[in-house]
Amino acid sequence: MRRIRVSPNRRSVLAGTAATAVSLAAPAVLRAQGGALKVGLILPLSGLQAGIGQDCHYTVDIAAPVLTSMGLPELKIMSGDSESNVDTARARAEKLINDGAQLLVGAFDSGQTTAVAQVAEQKGVPLVINVAAAPAITEQGYKYVFRNFPTAQMILRDAFADQKEVFAAAGAAPKTVVFVHTNDTYGTAVAKSIGAVMPNFEMPYALVGEIAYDPATHDLSVEVAKAKATGAEALLVISRLNDAMLLTRELVKQRWTPQGIMSLGPGWYEDQYLKTLGRLADGPISFVPWYDPHKKLSRLLEAELAKAHPGVNLNTDHVYTFEALLVAADAFRRAGSTDPKALADAIRSTNITDNASVGPGIQFDAKGQNDKVRGAAVQNRGGKLMTLAPSQAANAKPEWPMNSYLGRG
Repeated sequence: MRRIRVSPNRRSVLAGTAATAVSLAAPAVLRAQGGALKVGLILPLSGLQAGIGQDCHYTVDIAAPVLTSMGLPELKIMSGDSESNVDTARARAEKLINDGAQLLVGAFDSGQTTAVAQVAEQKGVPLVINVAAAPAITEQGYKYVFRNFPTAQMILRDAFADQKEVFAAAGAAPKTVVFVHTNDTYGTAVAKSIGAVMPNFEMPYALVGEIAYDPATHDLSVEVAKAKATGAEALLVISRLNDAMLLTRELVKQRWTPQGIMSLGPGWYEDQYLKTLGRLADGPISFVPWYDPHKKLSRLLEAELAKAHPGVNLNTDHVYTFEALLVAADAFRRAGSTDPKALADAIRSTNITDNASVGPGIQFDAKGQNDKVRGAAVQNRGGKLMTLAPSQAANAKPEWPMNSYLGRG
């Protein structure tokens, strides 16, 4: 295992299967008091979800100066590539622990995170989830698994509330919506929850269809044609990066511009989506866990990301991966130990109010879930991401309906 000191502006996206250690710098006085906490960071750095996994990994480049400025101790990051595969994620977790990781962070995808959580619990090593929303992960009675990210039901709850806020601000709302989603762990979890959550919000629209698809597909022409045939005025979607781009291109090809595209997951806010599609990327609104642009830590993360990766927009991938590292560093400071049990005990008493995500801060309930974290509505505008709701985090008014794809170039 190599130990590498990295300047904040060096790209450290990793590919392949080897674990590599990256030391996040800390004041010398803290380093002198003991060894750094070894954090195994598991992300899909290759395979189907590589773009998003690499985006999450940008956080390693910006975490060092931010954690140092907060007076937090040193972390040694040991990166493992899940290769966008559940079995590989499980194997990487076991290897990282065998190589000395005292705490795990990851793994973005709900299926992969479920596998990692099982390993963490079996080995008695804390897992701090960065991104993964499948509710079952924190319903197992685990003692070593903690999630600073909302469950699928929480995401739906906030999405419906924020949609109504967006519609009120725009003075218009769709009457019919078709739900198009991936058939992976997260997409299936939301599909199972939507019928129970939606009636609580008296939404102005009715769901007139549900269409599921494999996120590994290379052709969504049939799915888009079916969605268009419902006559729905708007799209409610759950996608990943590649299929979000595929859906957009198919909408253009079939000459269909809905009133709006409302995403409940990743893909549509990713920088690769914005840069690859250019003006065709404008308009979709992501109703997702996000950051409050008015918070001091959010502004600091934006500044550090601009230094390390100019032109990259701060998003969920960066913020929640950083906050997982923040939870680890904060627990390490308070525990005064790298012992996994002591770290888990410290995480249970976490009370971080200087955070970036929308909501009052980071605390964990008896299940290891931060039940106070909140989502937001974020719209693509000219290569930027503007926050529309909730009102306390908003920095723009919604543009609804979407401008027609025809004539955008």
